[in-house]
Amino acid sequence: MKRTVIKSWSVLLLLSSAGCILTQPAPVVRSTAPPSATYQPPAKMPPAGQAPAIVSATLQLPVDVPPDPNAKEEVRDGSELSLEEVVQQVLARNPSLAQMVSAWQAASARYPQVRSLDDPVFNSVMAPASFGSNTVDPGYALEISQKIPFPGKLRLRGQTALAEASAAGNDVEDVRIQLIEAAKLAFFEYYLVERALEVNKEGLKLLNEFRQSADTRFKTGLVPQQDILQADVEIGKQRERGVVLDRMRKVARSRINTLMNLPPDSPLLPSPRQPNGSPVLPPVADLREYALARRPDLKALEDRITADQTFLALAYREYYPDLEAAGGYNSIMGNGPMRDLAPQVGVRLNIPIRLWRRDAAVTEAQAKIAQRRAELVGRSNQVSFQVQEAYEQLVESERVLDLYKKTILPAADANVKAAQAAYTTGKIPFLTLIEAQRNLVNLKDRYYEATADYFRRLATLERVIGGPLPPPEELPRPQQKK
Repeated sequence: MKRTVIKSWSVLLLLSSAGCILTQPAPVVRSTAPPSATYQPPAKMPPAGQAPAIVSATLQLPVDVPPDPNAKEEVRDGSELSLEEVVQQVLARNPSLAQMVSAWQAASARYPQVRSLDDPVFNSVMAPASFGSNTVDPGYALEISQKIPFPGKLRLRGQTALAEASAAGNDVEDVRIQLIEAAKLAFFEYYLVERALEVNKEGLKLLNEFRQSADTRFKTGLVPQQDILQADVEIGKQRERGVVLDRMRKVARSRINTLMNLPPDSPLLPSPRQPNGSPVLPPVADLREYALARRPDLKALEDRITADQTFLALAYREYYPDLEAAGGYNSIMGNGPMRDLAPQVGVRLNIPIRLWRRDAAVTEAQAKIAQRRAELVGRSNQVSFQVQEAYEQLVESERVLDLYKKTILPAADANVKAAQAAYTTGKIPFLTLIEAQRNLVNLKDRYYEATADYFRRLATLERVIGGPLPPPEELPRPQQKK
């Protein structure tokens, strides 16, 4: 049966996707520990059929440095923790990224290995009895041989290695995007706890004012002692909440330090009171198309499909024999008048008769391609859903924040002031005043939670589209209907 051979594709697989990793130097760290990894991307893309440049990376284990005793004074100087600095330090110090960079370098180093010929083989044979004989010349045979794969095999092996290296480079970018999201989520968790502590402090101050007012009115016989006791209960509850929030702040700080590969109890600057950045959202349909074209995990899957296709072409080439060229000198069969026949050249060929093994390799490669393609379709559908879900959640947060700023918080604040004035004049009981204060505290907490949710959902949206929200000129242009 005539075997048809799939024509191999000439593949140009670029590792530029990994080139954007850590291209900017990290800002100065306020801690004294050194960065854990320094990564330099390739200067340019490798030409077709040539090996990618192997990038050198210097990895250093972080030195355990005790916290600076003066660091606590630094958090009192009015400085604030920068989100951009946290992200840069996580990218520069987190060992997960260094691990993936090393994996990409290892994959890149496969190319020169698979493109190289096997080492030549030297063979020698001696006839021991001939070396002590006076009647015959010493008998020996020398041979050197080189195995040469069938044309196209080395090229296909190299293209497979390049595709795998490109996939590893996209895996690096995928981990980078996930680390950015994790850093932002941890940052806004820290922001939320600090704002809750501020609300708790404001609530205690307001409750102390209420207690003083109740105490004054009690001394004049206008209200019962229960008002003072009720105020003491509410103050105790707020202090209990402060203990819980203090624990949450330490945990949030530990999360950020762990991402930056620092001791969990390292000091941090306070978070900003109001985070910056409220980008204008483009249409969700444009973001879906943008994500499908940009997501590094989808690119990595496409690279692995290319590698599987190249491997399939290589499996078809296995139906053809490899060549082994040999040359040597054989004095054993070239004694006397036959000495002119001592130099020899030859060719060896393997006979590819184990067709069942080669058929199975082709079937395996075809099945892997089908598996990868189905996985790509499923992953693409999941990406579209993730973009839609993150987009709708972000729009919801925008609307909720607008509602709190324009309506809910001003009304709640006015309600407390009115209740405080009414209690002073004896128009409402103390419990009504306390209820108004509880409501204000809860609404302020909910406002800061909604603010943190907005920025956390923005970080998630940026992760699911494969990077920061693009400017309008980078978004896919809608097709004009004819």
